[in-house]
Parts: sequence; structure tokens; C-alpha cells
Amino acid sequence: MSKLKPGDKAPAFMAKDQNGEIHTLKEFKGKKLALYFYPRDLTPGCTAEACSLRDNFSLLKRKGIAIVGVSADDEKSHRRFSEKNHLPFPLLADPEREIVNDYGVWGLKKFMGREFMGILRTTFLINEKGVVEHIIEKVVTKDHARQILDTWNDK
Repeated sequence: MSKLKPGDKAPAFMAKDQNGEIHTLKEFKGKKLALYFYPRDLTPGCTAEACSLRDNFSLLKRKGIAIVGVSADDEKSHRRFSEKNHLPFPLLADPEREIVNDYGVWGLKKFMGREFMGILRTTFLINEKGVVEHIIEKVVTKDHARQILDTWNDK
């Protein structure tokens, strides 16, 4: 669970993407932003989620929604993931987990009876003023684009 709540100002960030380009929250001022956090590049669930966003990227863009992914993987890993899946949006490298911690998405996970710390798959819908409008904590990886569209359409 994130410590952020709808209505909170989104924490500022600055990080490099898979192409070495720096992105900040400020560059999305005046735009809607779906900032999604995912555990690891090139894993089945993360690939399904990224491909859902890729396949609906044109529709999301027409609705004025920018997409940015964040994980603790490095730029090189993001580049492989992006190239393999033809992803049209930035994936921010956060190996020091600064953004992950600022957004409160590092926590205890359970998988196959094992408990461990990791990135909790979470998407923050940030409005044009930099305020968190909604937080999607129960991400449906194969249909995540629809979740984003439906959530913002409900507003």
C-alpha cells in the first residue's frame, strides 16, 4: 500500500530512461500522467502490463494521458525490455529506489509461499497540476490500459 493518497501532491522525480534521456515530473505539467511502477523487466507479468499499455498507447495519447514506467532495473535492462517489446514510452531507471521510496511502493510481497521485499505493482494517475487523482493498487496486468482509461473516465 502506498503512503500517498488521492489529493496529495505527486513527489517530484528526475531519472534517466532506457535511452539515457532525463525525465522529470515537471515536464508533464499540463498533462495527465499514468506513472506505473513494476517489479522487473522481462518477466511475464511486467511484459503483459507493458504490452497492454503499448497496444493502447495511441488511445491513451488521444485521451491526453502520458505513460511512464518505473522499476529498479538499470538503463541497459530497460533498453532490452523496451526494444524487445517495442515500447513507445519511457521506462525510468531507479536502481537506488529513490522514486520507488518517494511513492511508497517498496514493501513486503508474497509469491509461491515465499515472502520478500520488492516493488509493489502500483499506478499513480497524476493530473495536469501534479496532484495524485487516483492510485491503482490492484493492477490487472493484461488489461492495465483499460483500467487507466476506465478510472480516468469515472472522474
